[in-house]
Amino acid sequence: MTTKPPSRLQSYLHRQLDPSAWPGAGLSTLNKCVLIIICLGIVAAVAESEPAIRDLSPVFFLYLNAAFCILFTVEYVVRLWSLGASQRYRGVTGRIRFALTLPSIVDLLVIIGLWLDLFLGLQSLYGTLLRLLRVLRILTLTRNSNWAIAIRLMRRAILSRRFELTLSVAFAAAILLLSATVLFVVEGDGQPDAFGSIPRALWWAIATLTTVGYGDVYPVSVIGKICAGVSALTSIAIVALPTGIMAASFSDVLQELRHTGPKAAKSND
Repeated sequence: MTTKPPSRLQSYLHRQLDPSAWPGAGLSTLNKCVLIIICLGIVAAVAESEPAIRDLSPVFFLYLNAAFCILFTVEYVVRLWSLGASQRYRGVTGRIRFALTLPSIVDLLVIIGLWLDLFLGLQSLYGTLLRLLRVLRILTLTRNSNWAIAIRLMRRAILSRRFELTLSVAFAAAILLLSATVLFVVEGDGQPDAFGSIPRALWWAIATLTTVGYGDVYPVSVIGKICAGVSALTSIAIVALPTGIMAASFSDVLQELRHTGPKAAKSND
């Protein structure tokens, strides 16, 4: 049985909404508009989390959230309909195949979450978290853009040095455990709340070896300070080792990209 050829409108919307069908670089004009709406939705959700701003006009945010729900729902339905122009997703089975892809599942979950928030009146943290799901829509739009190429290059860089990175993570974990154990032995009796066990001392070790240094817990004895100083010096290696590995890997991948071109990076994983 022959299938009906797509209409001009369907073909046009397919090129505009499906990044893989867009002949130009980056995102289409319509997808850029969708991206702007997503960003506005995120800004609105962040602003609404502040009671002083939300109380100025609760009705405004209600209407705004309703508008975002309608826009995202229409965009999802139109995107699904426009797939009739694609040979891969044509027909009912093709639409189902598209709906089961990860980006489409994310889109649907975001839309369901927004409607739940609108009708059930979810307040406080839960409603804000549902609205902030809009940020996931950005990831679905970048799967075939230049950003997606950058993500693929990052993935390739990590996979090409996975053995070295695994060793550096194992080394860091060993240093963390050793530092926490030493401070537990040295400072455990004097500061049982902070160093009374190895799991408690691990919080100090993580804050120190990642160079964050919150300062909420710290050794007070002389031997404890000496051990802490040695541990702090080893944090230089913990931070520098994976950084150097990734820098070398990115350099190799970028050199390969210059020889093969962006199209090869877009198609190969």
